[in-house]
Amino acid sequence: MTKTQPLSGYTLPVFACAAALAALRCLRVGTQSVGSVSVDLLEPPITAEIAIEQASVLKTGTALGVTRSDPGDNLDLTRNTPVWAMVELLGEAEGEGEQIVIVGGEGIGHHKVGGGAAIYDYAMRLLRSNLSRELAPGERITVTLILPSGRQLATRTSNEAFGVVEGLSLLGTTGISQPLSAPGQLEIYREQLQQKAELFDTLVFCIGENGSNLARQLGIDPQRLVKTANWLGPLLAEAGCQGVRSILLFGYHGKLMKLAAGIFHTHHHLADGRREILTAFCAQAGMPAAACSAIFAAATAEEALGQLRALDAATGSHWVDRIYGDIAREIDLRSSDCIFTHTNQRIPVGSVMFGRDRKIIVKSDIGDTFLTQIC
Repeated sequence: MTKTQPLSGYTLPVFACAAALAALRCLRVGTQSVGSVSVDLLEPPITAEIAIEQASVLKTGTALGVTRSDPGDNLDLTRNTPVWAMVELLGEAEGEGEQIVIVGGEGIGHHKVGGGAAIYDYAMRLLRSNLSRELAPGERITVTLILPSGRQLATRTSNEAFGVVEGLSLLGTTGISQPLSAPGQLEIYREQLQQKAELFDTLVFCIGENGSNLARQLGIDPQRLVKTANWLGPLLAEAGCQGVRSILLFGYHGKLMKLAAGIFHTHHHLADGRREILTAFCAQAGMPAAACSAIFAAATAEEALGQLRALDAATGSHWVDRIYGDIAREIDLRSSDCIFTHTNQRIPVGSVMFGRDRKIIVKSDIGDTFLTQIC
């Protein structure tokens, strides 16, 4: 049977840039327009053709461009969401300043600390590079980016755990949206695992890019790293089939703790349970009922971790070490059991969990041993 390569799409910054280009060009001709625009992605250095739904002049010197997000074959909640950009020409009387001012409008999240719009470096560079090519010397514009559904969609993400509230982020380091959660991607990950299993006895599973980056910083050979996205269960089983001797799991605590409850596909659309898992381990560790209730009421795993740390600081206790240590041991046990259930192979699994700040919260005893051996 021929394998179908999952289709990649584009990240949100690309569509925001396309909408802004369409609005600026609409101002040039002074009429409504549809069609498409070419966006230089910078990274990778290719050009993408992005369909434009509408571009219209709102008033003299101001126009709006509209497109829709297409992330490719991904389980991505931004699929088909409208992306707007309003471009306003600034007159000479408005003084000197930046040639291109970029503003986060409705649906663009902002940082809880500091309040700045969650428009990251790649998005800024992409917009400035593409728009500046179409501006005359001395010409200045303000670009207001809008995600009409952004505030609503943000409630279904873990953005708040990373300090972004009331909207979505324009993040990423590339214009290409890789189909990490598409079913066809699992076959590609399996093939990569099979190749690495021939080279190493111990493999390091990284759920996301943050885990991969942290593993490299700690000195782990990048060739040992296996990207898993949310496909932990199938890839653990594949490792058993390939005769891997041991596995080290690297992941954000809000993702990895799901394994402690036997949840081996970690995409939040399919299963969550983070607060329930953390609260159960708090209760098992003997935390007071009021503290357990507060953990259960936390909006995110990161907020719950913050509460535990605050309680430790106030009382001199060690709840974080104890509770996360228990969770890590359960992750190891459940993961090893998962492999045995599907392959009849007993393989030791260790785990390392880190927080939003990319600092390690806990290493299981097995995980610490593996980490020492491979670094």
